[in-house]
Amino acid sequence: MIIAGERAQRPGGGPGCSPAAPIDPKADPFAPGNEGRTPPELDVVRPGGGPPDSPGWTVRVVPNLYPALEPAADAPGSPVHAGPRAARQELFTSMPAVGAHEVIINAPNCASSLADVGVEQVSAAMEMWRTRMRAHSESSYVQLIVNERQEAGASLAHTHAQLYALDFVPQAVARERERFGSYATRTMGHNLLGDLVAEEVRLRERIVAIDDEAVLLAPYASRLPYELMLAPRRERARFEDDGPLGASLLHDGLSRLARRLGSSPPLNLWVRTAPAGAEHFCWRIEIVPRLTHLAGLELSTGLNINIVSPEQTARTLRDA
Repeated sequence: MIIAGERAQRPGGGPGCSPAAPIDPKADPFAPGNEGRTPPELDVVRPGGGPPDSPGWTVRVVPNLYPALEPAADAPGSPVHAGPRAARQELFTSMPAVGAHEVIINAPNCASSLADVGVEQVSAAMEMWRTRMRAHSESSYVQLIVNERQEAGASLAHTHAQLYALDFVPQAVARERERFGSYATRTMGHNLLGDLVAEEVRLRERIVAIDDEAVLLAPYASRLPYELMLAPRRERARFEDDGPLGASLLHDGLSRLARRLGSSPPLNLWVRTAPAGAEHFCWRIEIVPRLTHLAGLELSTGLNINIVSPEQTARTLRDA
């Protein structure tokens, strides 16, 4: 990472965002009353009871209408090799994309951000994230993401999460699993993220807020402006296991971003939980506002330039 805060002073170089357009409930397939416009629900919280796919819910889960993954029963049984003729397998190999792809509608409110639905609703949504991750515990890895606004990849504005249950561990996650394990070996059982959070709390340079459940900080060597990480106060390998969720601090962090930037920014949020085979790990939530664009250097080298230092991010959001 290159931290180059002075580049934010360039003409047109400072990060910012404009408010999201209001959501029309009649056109919103996730709005209450429009349940017939989604696939049949897989799970739901409906406090007052009622039939499936009816209003009165607070959090609702449906299959993705355009899934990136298909159930194992529907997939071919052997690898598929690219091209009409036989090709060298080590150069051209593919396999079926097997698993599950679900949508978790975070709230009945026609809101585009979790910051706009209240902390109790964020907690209810996160409880459902945990429930659906548990439902796919046999998968090699379960990735839960939230894309907010079209600039960050959301095709529908209404706040929702997506869950991908994969039959393999993605490369980046496998690398983290290895690093957690090697750190534990070198330090006689210490937890990598637990030690990192403890040191950040000691230094207080990049801490945004702390409560009884979690710590919110601007990560060292952040990739993008106003990037945040939420980690539990007491390390736990899996987000889906019993224990604090950090919902209050997550809502607080998103609200601070909205106050600092004038509106809730486009962002990507994801839960990193322990993959299959992880003996040492700790879950976390990463929040990456999309205020600048990846350009030629980032795409060609994987080297990011961040024009707002994590220390400046932490100072600014503490004041917010």
